[in-house]
Amino acid sequence: MAAFDAAIAGGFGIECDVRASRDGIAFVFHDADLIRMAERSDSVASLDAATLDSVALPDGGMIPRLSALLACCGDQVPLLVEIKAEGRHVADLCEAVARDLDRATAARVAIMSFNPHAMRWFAFHRPDVTRGLVVTQQGKGRWRGRIERALALWLSKPDFLACDIRDLPSRFAEHARKRKMPVLTWTVGSAEERTRAARHADQIIFERPRD
Repeated sequence: MAAFDAAIAGGFGIECDVRASRDGIAFVFHDADLIRMAERSDSVASLDAATLDSVALPDGGMIPRLSALLACCGDQVPLLVEIKAEGRHVADLCEAVARDLDRATAARVAIMSFNPHAMRWFAFHRPDVTRGLVVTQQGKGRWRGRIERALALWLSKPDFLACDIRDLPSRFAEHARKRKMPVLTWTVGSAEERTRAARHADQIIFERPRD
């Protein structure tokens, strides 16, 4: 939460990752397990919300619930929520996120995911929520990447794309922009990447270097 508080104080929008607890509560957390951040072997999905509430992070804070972050953002701070779901079984996490969004009626929020099934869930169940498809070409061959992107676009029917900055410029992104689909790019960290993003994307997801 300290990073989110700093972003809010600096006048920035926020991007976060979410996973669901065993009992279906959305928590703001990137990794599937707690090894890196809490030196525990448990997966996030194996623990209930009360247990996750008690897990301390390296900065002394706790793992925030998505509902808590939405409350901090209110109706002023834009929030982009990346849904960390694997495979086809996305309903539990998507429902957890949707419940929190239903309560935060004034929130300026959009969702996105690498998983087209998650975005397809929202297309059917919460079509009013702005949704994006996260894509990367890294580690994929030319044809595999093309086929995966085409299938993901068909499944998810996104409102925007979030492309890996390492892939830009790309015909895929340019084609989307020509069709009036906004293209975000992640994760922009250098001056050169910022310049490249300005030419080939509509907005950036960025990290600020440590002071």
